[in-house]
Amino acid sequence: MNELEQARAEINQIDLEMAALFERRMEACEKIAKFKKTNALPVRDQVREHDWIIKSQGRVKSPEIESYYVPFLKKVVDLSCQYQSQILTSRRVAYSGVEGAFAHVAAKKLFPESHLIPMPDFVSAYRSVEQGENDSVVLPLENSYEGEVAAVMDLLFFGNLYVNQTTELPIRHTLLGINETTIDNIKTVVSHPQALGQCSEYLQRHGFAPQTYSNTAAAAKYVKELADPTVAAIASEETAELFDLKILANGINDAPNNTTRFAALSRVQNIPSSSKVREDENFILVFTVQNKAGALAQTLNIIGSHGFNMRNLRSRPMKDLQWSYFFYLEAEGDINNTNGREMMRELSAICARLKLIGTYYTFNK
Repeated sequence: MNELEQARAEINQIDLEMAALFERRMEACEKIAKFKKTNALPVRDQVREHDWIIKSQGRVKSPEIESYYVPFLKKVVDLSCQYQSQILTSRRVAYSGVEGAFAHVAAKKLFPESHLIPMPDFVSAYRSVEQGENDSVVLPLENSYEGEVAAVMDLLFFGNLYVNQTTELPIRHTLLGINETTIDNIKTVVSHPQALGQCSEYLQRHGFAPQTYSNTAAAAKYVKELADPTVAAIASEETAELFDLKILANGINDAPNNTTRFAALSRVQNIPSSSKVREDENFILVFTVQNKAGALAQTLNIIGSHGFNMRNLRSRPMKDLQWSYFFYLEAEGDINNTNGREMMRELSAICARLKLIGTYYTFNK
């Protein structure tokens, strides 16, 4: 056997070993995909992938070979994610609205490989996951112009699901009518109350009468079926093509930087396994305080004393107790370490009710 034959025989042996290792790796990826399915997590995590490649490339001693090893690693990651995506096509993700609604766009962004299930409203979408009909649900948390979505805040406090990731979606509202109409014919505009509120100045300026509807895409569908040249809908530009409607005006938002933040929820709380603290790590608490002076201030002082930076604090009335309120709080940092657990212990001693409803990273791409 000459030198060439020896080298090829060595490669053949290495390829045999690599095939077995590749199969083991994909089996591990299958387990990861199943975990992501129950924890409402995306297939790809760009931060973790980048950190893994940086760490892995240092294992190659030859600088010349390293330049080939990095593309090899990236290809392995791509193949692993493709395999996970194929497994996750069975994941059922609920959202409130119909195809073309902003919630549908957000759900598709978070779970592009999954089966998206339209639901008539926030409550039914949320309950469908609680009851095991669907695996995850995507709901709006807040809008940069209109503030929090009150109905979702209530579900987070009284329900049993966990927020495991969030994403921000720029909202560009469009005025849609049937093909036979013009903007001069419009008298009534239908849409979701949030969308109407976000375009209130535009509606008042044109003298349009607002009419509430369950969601933006459903409003567009209603306008198509009604076929009334005096009625238009506020919805996304994508909805115009979906329902064969005419775009009468683009970008009618009162605020040009209108953005809605959506959350993905599931029955299982995701607890980040990495010991490395990430800058985009956050958590959500809901709680009530005792009815005495300084109770809320004492709660916030405990959170601050443990070094957590609060990003958001809101109050909502309790449905079962008149003039009583619960609080919704978001903060930056890792609550699953010793410091976070000690903070939760201190809070539980002074809060009448306390619940951790999410540890998450913000997903944007």
